Formats: sequence, structure tokens, C-alpha cells
Amino acid sequence: TEIFYRMSPCCWLALVALIPVTLGTNPGVEVRLTQTGLDYGRQLGIAAIQQKLKSIKIPDISGTQHVSPIGKVQYTLSNMQIVKVGLPQSAVGLVPGTGITLSINNAFISLHGNWRVKYLKIIKDSGSFDLNVNGLTISITIFVKLDARETFLTHVTVVCYSWLYNLFTKFIEKALRSALQKQICPLVVDAVSDLNPYLKTLNVEAQVDKYAEIEYSMVSSPTVSKSSIDLSLKGEFYSIGKHQEPPFSPIAFSLPPQVNNMLYMGMSAFTANSAAFVYDKAGALSLYVTDDMIPQSSPLRLNTKTFGAFIPQLTKLFPGLMMKLLVKTVKTPIVTFKPNNVTIQATGTVTAYAIQPNATLSPLFVLNLVCGKDAMMKNYGVVRKKKNLKLFKCHLHRRPASAPNCLLVK
Repeated sequence: TEIFYRMSPCCWLALVALIPVTLGTNPGVEVRLTQTGLDYGRQLGIAAIQQKLKSIKIPDISGTQHVSPIGKVQYTLSNMQIVKVGLPQSAVGLVPGTGITLSINNAFISLHGNWRVKYLKIIKDSGSFDLNVNGLTISITIFVKLDARETFLTHVTVVCYSWLYNLFTKFIEKALRSALQKQICPLVVDAVSDLNPYLKTLNVEAQVDKYAEIEYSMVSSPTVSKSSIDLSLKGEFYSIGKHQEPPFSPIAFSLPPQVNNMLYMGMSAFTANSAAFVYDKAGALSLYVTDDMIPQSSPLRLNTKTFGAFIPQLTKLFPGLMMKLLVKTVKTPIVTFKPNNVTIQATGTVTAYAIQPNATLSPLFVLNLVCGKDAMMKNYGVVRKKKNLKLFKCHLHRRPASAPNCLLVK
């Protein structure tokens, strides 16, 4: 049994390559990242790649070329800086059974630099130049187990301010093309990998609070289709530092065939029940209820006078005292998911205490209860609730032998 939620996208795409795999068990949580979610992530990724490309540092280039009719020319290009980067066209897609592809087309890079030449042994000249790299194509394929990246520079245009420089631009273009080629590919790879340090801090175990932690390692490799990526996560709660398995196992389930939203998440009853198991074992499923937790507008107060109307012995044995209630479970609650419905079954006790003037607690009575709460689910949340309280039996403390048990019904 399971229940499904639609969520806004997050870093699920990068988690595909970083979450370790724990094989041999059914998932407690299923996550689906759709093409729409990938397109949203693409916008963020392109911005990161653009910033990386702006940081390209091109080393000075020197060389000697034979230029007709002058002869041998020594040249140096220096102080080259990127002034503009444009990534006008990009797309992200899914390769069934393989992974994800990111392609960037018709990108361009503009840079400014200085040039200096020497020829005929004694003649020197210098100036500045602007260079435009057009038609840049970048293709990245992220495989589940293998990464392949290709970068292509298809056209380089150089605009300069000297007739002499124009004579050997084809040699300069070749040198710059090679220099940029060596720079661009690693930078794009770095942009894709920049999430790694952050995502590696997202261990497969995350502490929830002082009682529990959750493990969300993948139980199988991601399933890549033409429209989505499905991730099967363990989704199990454990006591902190102690991985005790609960007396139940996850049942196989799958997400419905929907791909209209960016991200879908389905949680099985196993995940919810593993949390209940941990918190119950830790004794965390208990709560003290005091009078200050009751709205001031309520005519019913948590004192022996109010409860004396139902149990007359209270006002005789403990007149004029405030009260405190301890609500706690006696069995681990059970969560059941059905289509459009969540049921929580719990068995517990409510112990009432009188607060003495010296702050000590005197036990008054115990209510044994079994309750169930149904929540009707539709799309994004709860739309209707039903509560059932099954037979509370009240046992009085310090009562005369003739005082009967009190019985509260539904």
C-alpha cells in the first residue's frame, strides 16, 4: 500500500550518480523526475556553465610563422580575457536505459587581448584584438555508470586592428582554437561536478531529530525511460546509532504512470511504520497535557473541579487542585495506506494526575483507549478527517472500594 505526492523539483538528477545502491530489498520511497523537471534543472545548469566559461584563463600564446611576402614573423598574444559568453540554445533529454544528455548549440565567446609581432629582425609592431568564437557546440552525456563528454569548436572569427595581424590570422585562429578547446571541456565538466561537494554532504543517512535518522540509499539502479527517471529509495527510519530492523518488511509498489508534473514522490506505509516503530521504542510517543495548553475561552479547565462533574470522587479526595494528563502509546501505531485514504490505528493510555501544592503528582485515573483516524487524501493533501474512539475504560486510583469504574463510550 502506498500514497503519492507531487512535489517541486530539487537535486534529484544529480543524486542519480551520487546515492549509493543497497540491493536486495523493496523501496520505501519512489521518486520520479520527469522531462519537465529536467527542463527546469537545465535552466539552472546552463547558468552555472555560463559562469564557468566566463572564468576561462587563456595563457599567452607565442610562435613563429612564415608570412608572405614578409617572411618569418614572431608573434605573441597576451592578456586575453573573456568579455562575453552566450548560450542561446540548449536542450536536455533522456536516453532510455542509459542516462541524460545535455546539449548546447550555437554558443559564442568573445574575448579581448593584445598582440605583438617582430619581423625582418628589427621591425616591431603591437596592438589589440577582439576575438569571437562562434558556433560552439557542447554535448554532455551522463550515464548511470559512465560519463562521456564531447566539446566541439566549429568556427573562430578574429577581428583586429592591423593589416599585418590580418596576414597571419589563420595561424592565430588555430592556436586559439586549441587553447580554448583545452579550457572549455574541463570547465564544463567542473560545472556539472560542482554539485558533488554539496551532494556528498547529503549522506545516505540523515538525522531527523534526537531520536531518529532516515536511510535513503537506492535499493536498485535508476530506471530511465523516454519520459522520466525513476529512483527507488530505501526510506527507512532507524534509532540513532542503532539499526534495528522492524518486525515487518516493505511491500513492492510503483508510481502511477503520470509525467505531467516535474517531480513525483510515493511513500509506502513501510516508511511511516518504521518511523512509528523507532519513536515508540524510544518512548517519544508520549505527551503531557496541562491547563495552559487549553484555550482560555474554553469553559472546561484541567482541574479536579471540572472532572469532578464526571467523577465525583475527585472533588472529595483532591479538592481545588490543577491536573495534568499523560498521553502515551502502549503499542506501536500502525499506518495503513489505501487509495485516497490514510488510516492510523493507535492503542494508548491517558493517565490523569493531580498537581499537589508542593508540585508532586498524585495519580487519579487511567483511560485505556484504542483509536483510529482516517484521513481522506486528494491530490495535494487532507480534505476530510474522521475520528473514532473505541471504548475508554477508566480505572480510578485511591478510590473507595464501593466506587465503580467509570465508563466512557464513543
